[in-house]
Amino acid sequence: MPGDGNPPQRVEAFRSGFEIPPDRLAAVFDASIAECRKRTLEHIRLPENETFTLEYVTDKPWSGYNWYQGNGKSLIQINTDLPTYISRAVDLGCHEGYPGHHTLNALLEKNLVIGKGWAEYSLYPLFSAASLIAEGSGNYGIDLAFPGDERVRFEKSVLFPLAGLDPAEADRYYALLALLDKLSYAGNEAARDYLNGNIDRQQAIQWLINYALASPERAKQRIRFFDTYRSYVINYNLGKDMVREYVERDSNDQNQRWQRFEQMLSSPMLPADLQ
Repeated sequence: MPGDGNPPQRVEAFRSGFEIPPDRLAAVFDASIAECRKRTLEHIRLPENETFTLEYVTDKPWSGYNWYQGNGKSLIQINTDLPTYISRAVDLGCHEGYPGHHTLNALLEKNLVIGKGWAEYSLYPLFSAASLIAEGSGNYGIDLAFPGDERVRFEKSVLFPLAGLDPAEADRYYALLALLDKLSYAGNEAARDYLNGNIDRQQAIQWLINYALASPERAKQRIRFFDTYRSYVINYNLGKDMVREYVERDSNDQNQRWQRFEQMLSSPMLPADLQ
């Protein structure tokens, strides 16, 4: 990373060049979600009446949230407390929408609640084993919808111009994100020690700065997430790894992977079923 300061400071300075200006946020997210939806519908048949409403909110411990409201409808909220990087548009578009949470809930409703008459699946207990599959599939769905270099090519050609950003450093930016992703389990360890009382809030913040290369502001928001959702944090990275292993096991065929993914989203599966 270029510039001065320690690694977290240089990473944050570099990433600041990829922030979406607030007045371009809606255009970028609209285009991103539309592309995520188009790619998902090429492989998964959703209810004809499915739709969503997108809102921008503040003062939340998360970056995005899907509130499924039944009958194929979702309210997707994007938190704008902190600057939004260009990469978050596809991340949240897939994770909260297609083929993530909105797709998952629409399929469960269609196949289990309506199709089988299992009314209990009209309720979603957040702190349950089902959330590991929900969050894991939301994160893995990003890679499934945009395999290989398709995501970078789409963002360079569509999202960067909409955001008014120069794509010249896009390849370096995504190389950095791939490396940062390898540090994601450092966040689990910060949560473990913090929630177990082994370290205090400030020590947990410093851990995230040192080992996850987070900015102080994002580290503080992360601790707020720990306070609110506690051990739920493992669902994102451990869940993604388990879903990936299940979907890609003994298969290099992209269509087959989509079929396994849809079957997983449409079934009353538990994490043990992924093994």
